[in-house]
Amino acid sequence: MTSNATARPAPSAADDAPVVSYVQQLLEQAVALKASDLHFEPYEHHYRVRMRIDGELREMASPHMALKDRLASRIKVLSRLDIAEKRLPQDGRMKLQLAEGRELDLRVSTLPTLFGEKLVIRVLDSAQAQLDLSRLGYEPEDLARLIAAIRAPHGMVLVTGPTGSGKTQSLYACLNLLNTPEVNIATVEDPCEIQLQGINQVNVQDKPGLSFAVALRAFLRQDPDILMVGEVRDLETANIAIQAAQTGHLVLSTLHTNDAPGTLVRLRNMGTAAYNIAASVSMVTAQRLVRCLCPHCKKSALLPVDVWMSAGWPEALRPAEPVPVFEAVGCAQCHKGFAGRTGIFQVMAMSAEMQQLVLQEAGIREMAQQAQREGVSSLRLAGLRKVLQGITSLDEVLAATGESR
Repeated sequence: MTSNATARPAPSAADDAPVVSYVQQLLEQAVALKASDLHFEPYEHHYRVRMRIDGELREMASPHMALKDRLASRIKVLSRLDIAEKRLPQDGRMKLQLAEGRELDLRVSTLPTLFGEKLVIRVLDSAQAQLDLSRLGYEPEDLARLIAAIRAPHGMVLVTGPTGSGKTQSLYACLNLLNTPEVNIATVEDPCEIQLQGINQVNVQDKPGLSFAVALRAFLRQDPDILMVGEVRDLETANIAIQAAQTGHLVLSTLHTNDAPGTLVRLRNMGTAAYNIAASVSMVTAQRLVRCLCPHCKKSALLPVDVWMSAGWPEALRPAEPVPVFEAVGCAQCHKGFAGRTGIFQVMAMSAEMQQLVLQEAGIREMAQQAQREGVSSLRLAGLRKVLQGITSLDEVLAATGESR
């Protein structure tokens, strides 16, 4: 380990500035670049700091190896973690005071690795959240169906997708639309990522026993109209949320599944009774985030018909000529041809036929086929429409939906 200090020259930013200032600079840089996460990663012969920007990790700094313990200690002090504990993971929170007077919440996670503690900081910047449903990327007909579902007086609307797919932002965009003085809205999350005036928000706290289920029970005694549960993690939470949806409340929540039909099977596999699922779930939306092509440098191209069809375009809509699309180039105003992200969505309302399949305990394939018959687009098809609109690239959609060319 003694040779590590000479394996890589130290950048002047880390050498000249005190660790306190250096950490502050990195955090402010992350906010300026609209990064969602910072990764502080020690390896055998070098140390690096990466930031996740538009869903992609980028290396931003390489501090001297000798600073790794001081950087870890500084971040742990700020987040009120035990600086002496280096053998077990820890989770904490801290606040970042910005020059313009704003204060940001940051979530901190530590993990002991072979060569030191890795730290990840999640930036929870409410000011950067897009809370206008019409600007998230929904197709007009899907947006209309979603708005109809969340304006219903009761029922459950579920948003599904992997971590980092924008589920929380979608839920809060729904809440923002519904947030009026006439309704009582409460949320329970782990943690609350977006602060919204006029909504009662609760953070899960494991040590005192404030779980999703406990908070939900308390909400139901507080005359709620709309409830938002950050995630349905277990059967107890699912059953209480479903009970709320069946007793005159609108419930919004998330699950980790691949697509909308799979969400109904996932609830059943958790132990939720099929008749409760059929009676309470009113809509499921699945989503992914894809990077947007830079409008300043994207270039037009013609895609062979066979390539386009192999990507998943419906045979009934087979084009007669090569498909006009756009490809990433790269310029001074973007990163490798991309700037910003948008969503692709699969919006599935619970029809009478789908309810019957749930009651029959049908499999995912049968439900997916029924959804297709009802005109519900797959995530892949939703992405391909974004490609035709010149918003993103084919490679980006294939990567987001499980393939690459």
